[in-house]
Amino acid sequence: MTLQIFVPFWGDPDLLFQTIDSVLAQRNPDWEMTIIDDCYPDESVPERMAAYADARITYTRNPKNLGITENYREAIRRASSEYITILGCDDLLHPHYVDVITDAINRHPSADVIQPGVKVINEHGTTIRPLTDRIKRGLLTPRGGETILIGEEMSTSLLRGDWLYWPSLTFRTETLQRIDFREGLPIIQDLALLIDIALDGGSLVYTPPVAFSYRRHGSSASQKTLLDGRRFTDERSYYATARTLAKAKGWNRTARIAKVRLMGRLHAFTELPSVLRHGNRAGLKSTLAHIFAL
Repeated sequence: MTLQIFVPFWGDPDLLFQTIDSVLAQRNPDWEMTIIDDCYPDESVPERMAAYADARITYTRNPKNLGITENYREAIRRASSEYITILGCDDLLHPHYVDVITDAINRHPSADVIQPGVKVINEHGTTIRPLTDRIKRGLLTPRGGETILIGEEMSTSLLRGDWLYWPSLTFRTETLQRIDFREGLPIIQDLALLIDIALDGGSLVYTPPVAFSYRRHGSSASQKTLLDGRRFTDERSYYATARTLAKAKGWNRTARIAKVRLMGRLHAFTELPSVLRHGNRAGLKSTLAHIFAL
């Protein structure tokens, strides 16, 4: 099986080339990689890409800027293999990532989503353990080895607290081509898509071997949306939608989890000091609403 790896690119070119090099370092050679440049304003990128002589690497530049969601969709439209990874342009694969994913697929050939073990790094590549990630690993991630979650169990687990790392996931291509991103949820589109996969009866495999480094840094889009309020506003809106969808399926436990939003409230509480120091009025209002609103 050849794993198709797509890298939608808009960001620091130096980090992009670290990402590419991490793919080139794979022990398993059965991969293909396509970098989709979303018109990033740096003319050095095409020149540096031309230096790669590996036939498994394709570089393409969009005629116009599509934005993050449409660039994801462009990757999905281009996919032709059974499984694909949509890799962040500043994250790193460990040398055995393709092996870990391939082995999981061989054990679970009907899986829709595969999550390997992940470590978190900062902008300098140093391993870090922020509170959010300690909670993900200690309280939310399944314990006891490899785990398969299907349908209601998958949705309940992820709505309790999203413990996945989107850029590290590998997806069944047919699933992504059939189930699209929801409109109007740019900040939380990954969770919304995963819940839609669960609602469709899909399955998630968590395989514990650490095979991916997820880069978290202060200038990230996710951090900015916490400070200006967009993250928590989107999250509250989506959880209300998820509750309605779960009730329609008769998944009462999932609906209760979506209503309570316990981990979301705790997350907002831990972010409150940072929002008070660095955020704006809208960010503070949204954070407080996330903690206290029913």
